[in-house]
Amino acid sequence: MVILITLLVVGWVAVSTIGSLAYFMGEQSKPIHERNWRSESFAKLAKAITGKEINYSDRTPAYRMDAYASSNLAQ
Repeated sequence: MVILITLLVVGWVAVSTIGSLAYFMGEQSKPIHERNWRSESFAKLAKAITGKEINYSDRTPAYRMDAYASSNLAQ
């Protein structure tokens, strides 16, 4: 029984680690919403998990005009 519980715990840790790496590596390369463009908390967390800095030259804005962007237009 102890071996089964140990295997479940080790498997859960492995899956959560691989999932976190995949999520943050994918998020670092896909288009990003303007309001999250310079999110320091995401950048720190992604750097801690993946060990890589975010390359902002690879990132593009996800939406050119939406409710968030239109509320920031000059009046």
